[in-house]
Amino acid sequence: MTDAAFYAFVNARLVDPVQERDEIGGLLIQGDRIVDSGPDIIIPDEAETLDCTGLTLLPGLVDMQVFTGEPGEEHRETLATVSRAAAAGGVTNLAMMPNTSPVIDDAALVDYVLRRARATSIVRIHPMAAITKNCDGTHMSEFGLLQEAGAVAFTDGDKAVMNALTMRRALSYAANFDALIMQHAMDADLQSAGVMHEGELATRLGLAGIPVAAETAIIDRDLRLVELTGARYHIAQISAADSVATIRAAKARGLKVSCSVSATHLMLNENDVESYRTFAKLNPPLRSEGDRLALVDGIADGTIDVVVSGHNPQDAEAKRQTFAQSAYGTVGVETLLAGLLTLHHADGLELKSLLATVTSRPAELLGLEAGSLEAGNKADFSLVDLDAPWIVDADNLRSKSKNAAIDGRKLQGVVEACYVSGKRVFDLGGQK
Repeated sequence: MTDAAFYAFVNARLVDPVQERDEIGGLLIQGDRIVDSGPDIIIPDEAETLDCTGLTLLPGLVDMQVFTGEPGEEHRETLATVSRAAAAGGVTNLAMMPNTSPVIDDAALVDYVLRRARATSIVRIHPMAAITKNCDGTHMSEFGLLQEAGAVAFTDGDKAVMNALTMRRALSYAANFDALIMQHAMDADLQSAGVMHEGELATRLGLAGIPVAAETAIIDRDLRLVELTGARYHIAQISAADSVATIRAAKARGLKVSCSVSATHLMLNENDVESYRTFAKLNPPLRSEGDRLALVDGIADGTIDVVVSGHNPQDAEAKRQTFAQSAYGTVGVETLLAGLLTLHHADGLELKSLLATVTSRPAELLGLEAGSLEAGNKADFSLVDLDAPWIVDADNLRSKSKNAAIDGRKLQGVVEACYVSGKRVFDLGGQK
């Protein structure tokens, strides 16, 4: 035990899926570690006590899909700015996608990102590495060296590995290291010039559509390859009812498959594209209301493992174009928790199981020591007013880019403070 000071957070509602806990209690930390949590913690006389009456104390969130601009496109987002946005949303760990300039496909670049993050970020940033060199879908990266350097998973980011033989080899290679392969399920040929969900609305708007089959074709193919290789396979984002059904069946067969959905896809549907609103141009696209409801059901029954922000910052010029020409993506790391809470407030889903999708489950998939309030863990947590109402104002978000698909949306749930390794990195009252 070190000589670091004790801090006790008392009278909070503690919610921790790992410990199956949702009750009034306290959290005791010393230095950068949790000493105890629960309704009957023993507080040392020398501890500084903070009364958290009316607040909920949550494990730090783990966001499993975050695009940044740095390195190479710092005008979109830097590691410093994305970390401030993350802290304001209660996110203490984020997995960074490799689609930077240059692409993170070399051990030296993984090391660079980790060093840069330690120097500039107030939350933990975990780089993912590319499955193929330069994300070109052809030549595989050196998984062993990249994992040894600190890569937590392998993905070509917003590009699918289209070649089936390359994907089979990647899955086979990854199985040797128990590495996680994360796929963007979007067949580029079927997507073609499509820019939104294929349906009546796209026809009415005169926009080329993206069929659901563009998503399910990749998933169906890859599940066959997972059966061949026994590798761990994760679908980065799903958007359609058919995908939920396919993954549900694959899990029933015992395949090592998991999937994510973005909080934005749980809140919005294709109608939010009406009036050619480029902030709602996403990849995968926002689909029908029936698809959205199927995604909510997938969360409720555990078919969908993880909820991500899909944070993809784009500068004003990239979005201030015709819908067909504008860039894909929305910022979302700061609004991830509040977006997830809509399923609790509006749909009645249990808070504890919802919270697992942004804490313990992504932490387990990525092999991170995170996502729980158990004694001995790093003191990463946030204090949240679950019922506090607010309206998303993109201009006030802390991301460097302001392309928020849910701009103007009414939400409930405000992060009052966020702690990383016992250090307060965000304080709403102090606007840190």
